[in-house]
Amino acid sequence: MSAREAGHGRQAARSEATRAKLIEVGTELFSERGFAGVGTEEIVERAKVTRGALYHHFGDKRDRFRAVHEHLEQQVVAEIAAALEAEPRDDPLEALEIAAGAVLDLAIDSSVARVTLIDAPSVLGWEEWREIDTRYGLGLAEAVLGAAMEGGRIPKQPVRPLAHLLLAAIGEAAIMVATAAEPKRARAEVEPAIRSLIRGLAAAS
Repeated sequence: MSAREAGHGRQAARSEATRAKLIEVGTELFSERGFAGVGTEEIVERAKVTRGALYHHFGDKRDRFRAVHEHLEQQVVAEIAAALEAEPRDDPLEALEIAAGAVLDLAIDSSVARVTLIDAPSVLGWEEWREIDTRYGLGLAEAVLGAAMEGGRIPKQPVRPLAHLLLAAIGEAAIMVATAAEPKRARAEVEPAIRSLIRGLAAAS
């Protein structure tokens, strides 16, 4: 590797570290006070970067929020995968119930709830919010539903429409939990309905 290539590599690593730090700080602040309550100067000061570095990575406040939202969506998918790994099930519908439960657990988490479920739809707009949500969750839902169809647990049918509808139902349940005055109580009330919905897929076979 030449000295120039090594220099470019170090610069890229520093740039990526700065971006990661800005997302970390943005996650903390947006979770604490919401989109409207966070200013640019506070992000710069807490991340210990220059305004130039901030604007190099993110054009405006909305861009920063979007990056934080996507970062949290990635964490949500990772948490669902961890829940499925911790409680492996041969039955795909039982796996779906575990995955839905993990989403509802995350809806109680103030950082996930405030950013991804409460602020994101209004800050990003419903269409962009749904596009991001679908991008991270649709593949997992399609895989599990496809396995359920192949295993004869639910009737064979177009997978994608069913995955979209299931994600919408789980997402709405998560919003109910996140916006409730008592999130833990709301979670306990909404989970049986989601489980019934998932089990109803098998009942139709």
